[in-house]
Amino acid sequence: MSRSPLAPLLAEASGARRGLAAFNVIQIEHAEAYAAAAERVGLPVVMQISQNCVRYHGSLAPIAAATLAIADACTQPVVVHLDHVEDVSLVEEAARLGLTSVMFDGSTLPDVENRGVTRRVVELCRVAGMSVEAELGEVGGKDGVHAPGVRTDPDDAARFVADTGVDALAVAVGSSHAMTDRTAELDTDLIAALRSSVPVPLVLHGSSGVPDAGLVAAVRAGMTKVNIATHLNQVFTRAMTERLEQCPTVDTRKYLGAARDAVTDEAARLMDLLALR
Repeated sequence: MSRSPLAPLLAEASGARRGLAAFNVIQIEHAEAYAAAAERVGLPVVMQISQNCVRYHGSLAPIAAATLAIADACTQPVVVHLDHVEDVSLVEEAARLGLTSVMFDGSTLPDVENRGVTRRVVELCRVAGMSVEAELGEVGGKDGVHAPGVRTDPDDAARFVADTGVDALAVAVGSSHAMTDRTAELDTDLIAALRSSVPVPLVLHGSSGVPDAGLVAAVRAGMTKVNIATHLNQVFTRAMTERLEQCPTVDTRKYLGAARDAVTDEAARLMDLLALR
């Protein structure tokens, strides 16, 4: 099956009223874990490389090349996605490297500028055969904010999609990035209203802070792509630490392998959960 654009997998998942799991890649072990999980449960997966991850590695090309190679060897469809990118030149590089999707984040720009730049990114990506996700409404950031007023308006969301031509829209419905506890409460009525108003699949960011029941409710209300990163990083770190405490070693394969196996198990569980199986 190998790599796939995001749009057709979103359309399939949305039509079936199931969720599509999207997990962040930081180390190569993450990508290996997600591919193994996808094969185990027989479902597609989105592997996301964020702009922050690119900064960590110093450049996009090495981590992208590894992730693309793992995607191409997977028996299930895999989207290799550039996430939360604010730099258009990085989108251009992703297109040259063969990534299949991008989330352009202009949410902090003035509204008119956000729409204009997002439209240019869509036009660029259409030529490259890449899908485009964008964000309207500010999802809470690193401070874990759940401000009641920070929500996406359904009518404005519909206009944004019409103005930009994006394939998917990330919306603010009560989640927050980088949460380390799973206590976020989503506005499922708003999700349902957005699904009715917006002609493209919806994306939930900050899903690590949402408990299992909340994720299921969000998918049933109309959410399609569900991004999970911090939660899986916690699983990775906990498994690595436990392995080192039990069997101290300088062989990095021992503890990174344990972390990879733990992430595989949890990614597979989450994929089944989001597929409502």
